[in-house]
Amino acid sequence: MGDASPVGGRGDSDGRSAAAPDSTTGLPRTLAEKVDLLFRTVHPAKGGEYSYEHVAKAIRDRGGPSISGSYLWLLRKGERDNPTLRHLEALAGFFGVPPGYFFDDDLSDSVQDQLALLALLRDGDVRKVALRTSGLSRESLQALGEMVDRVRKLEGLPVDPELGEGPPHP
Repeated sequence: MGDASPVGGRGDSDGRSAAAPDSTTGLPRTLAEKVDLLFRTVHPAKGGEYSYEHVAKAIRDRGGPSISGSYLWLLRKGERDNPTLRHLEALAGFFGVPPGYFFDDDLSDSVQDQLALLALLRDGDVRKVALRTSGLSRESLQALGEMVDRVRKLEGLPVDPELGEGPPHP
């Protein structure tokens, strides 16, 4: 079931969506792009992407609308782009995002920032460092941030990995 088939598939084997994000912002704007981002980013505790059938069954089991794995695949690929509000609410509920994620670009941008952080925290080493900062004072967190900036500079990386622009500041 690790193929790109609509029934029970886990998406494209190379991890890319058929829909490309907006070329000016790099952010997903179409329904297909937003659904694709959810599948690529929100994963079960162990393993890769949820299968389409798993999501469809979970939605039905929660009392949601009738939906199939095939239909989810079609939404993700952009071959269907007019789902009911109930389908979008159920999909949002499964992935833990507000339903407005699908309609409001400002809210969508905010959710996408949170999803990017979620993806970063999936890296075990990043997660360990982040968890160890819990409870530290504001001053200690600032000092750690400065140390990280220096280490990134030593490794030739930009200070702000999200922007990925320019040389690190001194």
